[in-house]
Amino acid sequence: MGNNTNTAALLDQLIEKQIAFACWFNPKEPGMGLLVGNASDVVFFDRFDQLNGEAGFVFAPYCITEESPVILLQSSTFFESFSSEDSLDVSKFEPFELTQNDENCQFQSKNDYLKLIEDTVAEIREGVLSKVIISRQIPVKRTDSSLGNVFFQLHNQTPNAFTYLVNLPVSGIWMGATPEVLIKSDGKNFETVSLAGTQVRKPEADEYYWSTKDIEEQAFVSRYMLDVFFNFDIHQYKTTGPETMESGKVAHLKTSFFFPVEKIEKCLGNFIAELHPTPAVCGLPKNLAHELILRRESHKRKYYTGYLGPWRLNGQVSLFVNLRCMEITSREFILYAGGGITARSVPEKEWDETNQKAKTLLSVIENENNY
Repeated sequence: MGNNTNTAALLDQLIEKQIAFACWFNPKEPGMGLLVGNASDVVFFDRFDQLNGEAGFVFAPYCITEESPVILLQSSTFFESFSSEDSLDVSKFEPFELTQNDENCQFQSKNDYLKLIEDTVAEIREGVLSKVIISRQIPVKRTDSSLGNVFFQLHNQTPNAFTYLVNLPVSGIWMGATPEVLIKSDGKNFETVSLAGTQVRKPEADEYYWSTKDIEEQAFVSRYMLDVFFNFDIHQYKTTGPETMESGKVAHLKTSFFFPVEKIEKCLGNFIAELHPTPAVCGLPKNLAHELILRRESHKRKYYTGYLGPWRLNGQVSLFVNLRCMEITSREFILYAGGGITARSVPEKEWDETNQKAKTLLSVIENENNY
């Protein structure tokens, strides 16, 4: 714990000095990646395919806007597996201009949320939408607790997730523990994942049973993946699943797809631009679901349901969908949680699902704040 305490203090110092950085743990790996840079090492893009030929840590939004561009922290000072024994002189880095976001969280009461889901289900039943993701914000008052300590507690609680903490220009401070791979490589193959369906995590000896709604929701995402493969001439691939994957306080249905790296190595940015956002975070048909989200959600998603991770750092590509995350302002932790709404959705159950998804983050915040 001593090493973590020292590293947590370093992360707090980077935040205090307003230094651009990203730190992360890959699922089930002990080493913490850390990338630190000057303000001039941060670049912004207004299209996802502009990542072609770039390298660094990418932090991309759900939907690109002037306020939420694609952010790339280029490789300046990079530790593949940082430890407290590593030397890092914070004073040598040029800080970025403080643009702390103090926008108030768009709190939504339970009754308002249930009404929103009822209206969404009715719209799905009357039209051509198969599925749409509806999210909400959950505010928690921030204290003087160490964000570095919160990050390590989050990692310890969710070792099979991609856990991260970033402090970047425009986006500000975000933290999360996401189970969903967007795309990653092992050098020979790329892997992408179809993840959907949620239930409360069960004790180790208990079996999982999945509802028709969950199975259908996950199948929507898998079919979408195959359509994207076809568009990029990917006709030979391997799959595993559907299988149950546990993450934090919940479990999901997961199917993994594997295909050769050479298929998209030279156009990876274009592939990501078409793949994202998947039906797991948007819906189907994608254009209609996106329009409904913009019309019905009362908040801006910003970087929630976007993607993030190492982008060709030492040849590594390891991108994850930004779920189970929170935006951190000077006053609040703003948690984001959502669920897939279909014609079979029950509003009360959808409310419960968002609460279950938020528990992973709530538990570490409350522990650190001594609630």
